[in-house]
Amino acid sequence: MLNQGNWPICSLIGGLTGGGLGAIESSAWAAGGAAIGALTGGLVCYAQDGDADADGVFDRRDSCPDTPPNTPVNPNGCPLPQYPVVAQEPVPAARDEVIVLSDLGNVLFAFDSAELTAQAKGLLADVSNRLTSANLIGVKVAGHTDSVGSTAYNQGLSERRAQSVVDFLVSQGVPANKLTTVGYGESQAVADNATDAGRAQNRRVELHVDR
Repeated sequence: MLNQGNWPICSLIGGLTGGGLGAIESSAWAAGGAAIGALTGGLVCYAQDGDADADGVFDRRDSCPDTPPNTPVNPNGCPLPQYPVVAQEPVPAARDEVIVLSDLGNVLFAFDSAELTAQAKGLLADVSNRLTSANLIGVKVAGHTDSVGSTAYNQGLSERRAQSVVDFLVSQGVPANKLTTVGYGESQAVADNATDAGRAQNRRVELHVDR
């Protein structure tokens, strides 16, 4: 590679070439041709922008000519400052908890109503103590019914009951902006609606808690 570092070699080659061409004319031209060839070869070689350390910066502008291979450099050919890699703390995954209250153990609502029973309020008061921590992301309150009655009626009843639960939780200090409601009516039965016990289990409220 032609560059400033090997200009003596270029001078030698230029001198030999110039001398040889001069000898074709006469011996008197040989010495002069050699001198001119050496000077020209040296200047050409010196003027070439080589890249001896292959860092992408030509030697003429390279302030750090011996940069190790594959080292990132600035426009002057000097290594860029290297900073230690700071490990990122992993973000803990949200924990999903489902709290299920059903008529199987305690009747939650008055018959054919969205009014909470005294038993339901007692249960929800205990639950609300677990929903006021700073790490609470949100709570989705889902209402469910059994299959007695029309599908449309049960859908509306499940929505009203879910809202009653949210209203009570807010009265207990749970932030309203972290509560949402959804009603599924009779569409997500978890037990057999042909039995009393199965229907009681299907009449439920689920609290899906994200922390």
